[in-house]
Amino acid sequence: MSAAMQMLTLLAGAGLTFTALAAIVRIVRGPTILDRMVASDVLLTTLMLAVGTDMVVRGHTDTIPLMTVIAATATFATIVVARYVKRRAESPRPPESRKGAGHV
Repeated sequence: MSAAMQMLTLLAGAGLTFTALAAIVRIVRGPTILDRMVASDVLLTTLMLAVGTDMVVRGHTDTIPLMTVIAATATFATIVVARYVKRRAESPRPPESRKGAGHV
């Protein structure tokens, strides 16, 4: 492997590591479920990019099925969370849970 290829691989690894760590921090800190879902998508996309980088560096295509499963998982999870948030937003809240209810 040439020195330029080694440098590019190192830079890609550093960038992917930073992105993954930032996504994990957002998943833990939130504050909302939508923030966590976006961070989860970013983390899964970063994982796909890492697998793709490995395929380029090593010159193989053996992990394409893994990339497909990761993409399908991310898509399915996004749909599930979107439906959950939609149902939660549409459901009426009881009067006592509304902010300031019952106070004069």
